[in-house]
Amino acid sequence: MTEVTAPDEVALRAKLAELTQEHRDLDTAIHALIGTHDMLQLTRLKKRKLQLKDQIAKIQNQLLPDIIA
Repeated sequence: MTEVTAPDEVALRAKLAELTQEHRDLDTAIHALIGTHDMLQLTRLKKRKLQLKDQIAKIQNQLLPDIIA
């Protein structure tokens, strides 16, 4: 993996903040739907939340690469 440059880091951190906020918003929406009978919407929101979690982890790994000791 290549080193992240300063402008790239700024962009990645902005994207990370955006994805993290969307993840929180989905969590709120999911909790609001629990107890309703809209299982299709609930499933879609949970799937999107998992996709966001994967994207967040990928960006975090780019910002904090593993250090081989």
